[in-house]
Amino acid sequence: MIIDTELTGLMAIAVDLATILLILAFVLTSVRLVLGPTLPDRVVALDLLTMLIVAFLALFALATGIGAYLDAAVALALVGFLATVAFARFIDRAPANAKEDDE
Repeated sequence: MIIDTELTGLMAIAVDLATILLILAFVLTSVRLVLGPTLPDRVVALDLLTMLIVAFLALFALATGIGAYLDAAVALALVGFLATVAFARFIDRAPANAKEDDE
């Protein structure tokens, strides 16, 4: 088992499979964040990383039975949404020359 839990049977397999898929998605998204050719690509990758961490916290709360992880997941989701809106506003207000350089 990847996460040490009291879960058995099909639920333990599902948690392990979800953990593996989340780790794979995290690695691929990190690659897009580093290699992303434009700023909007990087912003979307950063938002996706935030949501993957939220999903991992929810999965960890399910696996361990500790509800405090769900509170952290909700708080991170709210902060991530606000950060994405702020980045979108920043990109929208960027000078016209910078937008043309990215394309």
